[in-house]
Amino acid sequence: MKTVIITGGNKGIGLDIAKCFLKANYNVIVGARSDNGFQKNLEGDVLFHSVNVKNFSGHLELVELAIQKFGRLDCYVNNAGFSAWRPIEEIDEDFLEDILSTNLKGTFWGCKAAAGKMLDGASIINISSIAGKRGSANNSAYCSSKFGVNGLTQSLSKELGPRGIRVNALCPVLIKTDGLIDALKENFSPAKLDPEKFITDFARDNSALKRLPKGEEVGNMAVFLASNEASAITGQCINVDCGVLPQ
Repeated sequence: MKTVIITGGNKGIGLDIAKCFLKANYNVIVGARSDNGFQKNLEGDVLFHSVNVKNFSGHLELVELAIQKFGRLDCYVNNAGFSAWRPIEEIDEDFLEDILSTNLKGTFWGCKAAAGKMLDGASIINISSIAGKRGSANNSAYCSSKFGVNGLTQSLSKELGPRGIRVNALCPVLIKTDGLIDALKENFSPAKLDPEKFITDFARDNSALKRLPKGEEVGNMAVFLASNEASAITGQCINVDCGVLPQ
């Protein structure tokens, strides 16, 4: 039975990813700052371990837990992160440090910890964003963090490939989670204080399918990338965006 670790798997997209890996019969370990009772929404057992993804030591604890409990680590999903819009003149040291340390450094440390214990055939999946492929106004800090995640993904695919470890990223567009709604309510977001209208209009005006993806669709793609069926896929930053950014 394969084992996956998912950071930030207690809510939002991460919770949907956890559900998909459970459905695929994985042992699932979730690392996040706090246990918010997320397990009541899952059909299956999940191990929870409290970590701060900004710290390398937290990722090491997750990896050691996987090895001690299940004897193997097959997939590490770096999902923990957050989005926030702010014009550059309003960005201070604390804001920039928080978003880069969570989104980019947190992913970097997860990759390093996982790579130290993974064997041939294992997979690292980084949850990025189409904001890692194109910039947008008032979004320089977040875009920088996600461009970094995509670069990290491509670099490590070359570095870890000789060991049989595949590294890919998923790049969703806007997915309606509580975290996104909260971010869109902020003054500097493009939603102009009306997240629901913004999401509806964005889907209508930008998506080839006239809708936006669901977290479950990101989770399904993560399960596929972790599977043997994706054995030839590495170094890719794959859009899950309903055709918002065709490539």
